Amino acid sequence: MRILVVSSYLPYPLDSGGHIRLFNLLTYLSKRHELTLVCEMRAHQTQDDLAAVREICKDVFPVPRRKQWSAGNIAKSALGGDPFLVVGHTNFLMQEELKHLFATKTFDLIHIETFYVSQNLPSPKGVPVVLVEHNIEYEVYQKFADKVTALLRPALLRDVRKLQRSEEAAWGKASCVVAVSENERQVIARIAQKTALVPNGVSLSDFPLKGEKPPGRKLLLFIGNFKWLQNRDAALWLLKEVWPQLKDKGDFVLRIVGKHIPENIRSFASDGVVIDTNATENTSQIFREAYLLLAPIWIGGGTSYKILESMASGTPVITTPLGLAGIEAKDGESIVVANTPGEFVSRIHALVQDGKLYESIAENARKIIEKTYSWDRIGGLLEDVYREAVSEKSS
Repeated sequence: MRILVVSSYLPYPLDSGGHIRLFNLLTYLSKRHELTLVCEMRAHQTQDDLAAVREICKDVFPVPRRKQWSAGNIAKSALGGDPFLVVGHTNFLMQEELKHLFATKTFDLIHIETFYVSQNLPSPKGVPVVLVEHNIEYEVYQKFADKVTALLRPALLRDVRKLQRSEEAAWGKASCVVAVSENERQVIARIAQKTALVPNGVSLSDFPLKGEKPPGRKLLLFIGNFKWLQNRDAALWLLKEVWPQLKDKGDFVLRIVGKHIPENIRSFASDGVVIDTNATENTSQIFREAYLLLAPIWIGGGTSYKILESMASGTPVITTPLGLAGIEAKDGESIVVANTPGEFVSRIHALVQDGKLYESIAENARKIIEKTYSWDRIGGLLEDVYREAVSEKSS
């Protein structure tokens, strides 16, 4: 098939969940299909990043990513009918590039990566459109709005309502909408003509199963990109609510790893708390060194890459119910679920004290990743969605 991929980002380097997902899926698809990618490219991305993507796509047409936080975007969103996210991704250069491609090439299918670039696409003229959603964006923004001050909340809630209308309209126009978790697929199915579930995945070769438990002090890991509010909130919650109950009741070290760690989190560095902004980019090694991954997730959707990667590595995960959503794992068998500081502390102690439980969860987690979350399986699921969409359009 000749597939046009329209994306809100260039999927390289592999420093975010979205990049990891799209790059691996394109790598899989490129072995069987001809791929053309039109995408927004951030100012910090390099020609080397572009070259890495060009190795797997026949053609790549990057356009500069517009600045999201500008007075013009804020005013246009406040005074108009489009939500702030859509205004920021409405890109004249992308629109022109797509018009030119439609005038000079034919495609069997269009893949849209995130709904908020779909407004840049001209009428596909009978070509099936598969829309891939990483989250239900309006639900994510609703959770942010619930956390802000009362002064800001009304304006944010108005934008959330506009975002919901825009997102649901995009679902209704697509031939098929792909979700990464079953809960989200069910929400989308209320609006969309057709839905499919294609979860996130893990490169099994990049995350080999570790051997024996790491010796010495029990290293409790939190890892994330601290540009995202949800990671900052989660790390502070661990430092303020969980760590004080642990630090004097066992031989533990809490390691906070990530980029852009703010000063209010760095200030917690101590004998038992390691704040690591310069860790190796080999995240597989980071997971293998850890005794447990602590992943309290309160905001977001889809499936968390750090949870899948830790499971693949044989490092047991303690997460919240939201972190478990979208992952085929059972509490107490292949993952551990906790919801309060006290529950996190008790689950940590239970895994430390019960070596058989620790090993069982580690082994079962790896089996689930091998069975369900390899990129070959995930890529095959998306390919099935493509084939069905093309078949239905031609029938």
